[in-house]
Amino acid sequence: MRQAIIGASAALALAGLVSPAGAQESSSGWPNRPITLVVPYAAGGPVDTIGRIMAARLSELLGQQMIVENIGGAGGMTGAARVAKAAPDGSTVMLSGSAVLAIIPLLYKKPLYNPLTDFEHASLFSDSARVLITRKDFPANNLAEFVAYAKANQAKMQYGSAGGGSGTHICAVLLNQAMGTEITHVPYRGASLAMQDLMGGRIDFIAEQISTALPQIRGGTVKAIVTLGLDRAPGVEQLPTAQEQGLSGLDCGAWGGFSFPKGTPQAIVRRMAKASSDAIDTPAVRERFKSIGVTITPPERRSPEYLTKFVVSETARWAAPIKASGVSVD
Repeated sequence: MRQAIIGASAALALAGLVSPAGAQESSSGWPNRPITLVVPYAAGGPVDTIGRIMAARLSELLGQQMIVENIGGAGGMTGAARVAKAAPDGSTVMLSGSAVLAIIPLLYKKPLYNPLTDFEHASLFSDSARVLITRKDFPANNLAEFVAYAKANQAKMQYGSAGGGSGTHICAVLLNQAMGTEITHVPYRGASLAMQDLMGGRIDFIAEQISTALPQIRGGTVKAIVTLGLDRAPGVEQLPTAQEQGLSGLDCGAWGGFSFPKGTPQAIVRRMAKASSDAIDTPAVRERFKSIGVTITPPERRSPEYLTKFVVSETARWAAPIKASGVSVD
């Protein structure tokens, strides 16, 4: 009996000794079940499009299905908060970006998460320009004409967005500020719904991501005025920037990345960073991104360390214009 007790005790001790290694191996063997990719916006919008392109390729590279779950609301804050509170086991990851990580925490008086302390940031993979698009019968064909019309008719004009606090909203706020106008904001539950009303002539303009705007620009269902960034956008290189047209200071580009809940093991974070980099280096993915006007980030900007520092710098970049605009959300 005494030998049996000693044997059992030894077995328990051995289990205790190997459990940390076993846990580490479990992390390094991730994923061992499907992964939920939370897209914090409604289906059909620009972020959703990019998310589904990446999810399809990542499912192949990781050997497990990546399931897209759209959780819209509060300009992206609802979905981001859901990820921040999820189990840090690699089963949930967020398609993060400029709105949810750099804009919303500055805009809301009581944000539901802290972008610097509630996430493990894994990788940056895309940049996407914004473009000022109007209903197709809008009586302006360039920025000078648009500004003149807006100043004379601001009381009856309306612009759409993917929701209060979204990138489409804040970019239009900055455009309003730059023009010296106060045009009425109409928030929608997603970019695709705003686009439908723009195409139907029920609103006047949107400051939309190029990935959503490009098919409508090419189809002639909306009119493109200028890009709202420092550089001309892929797919509409002939379209000048607002800065080129004399409206300085408008840099409303959007970027995309992946972020896990805080505490997710570094083995998982780094494997995701590697898989994300491999995904955007896949010729088919690169071609698909190019077709919707999205720029792939260079290798030196894809690491967890880079994205973590980038969130800090982007938060600082957006703080001044948001404060100057006076816009806040309860």
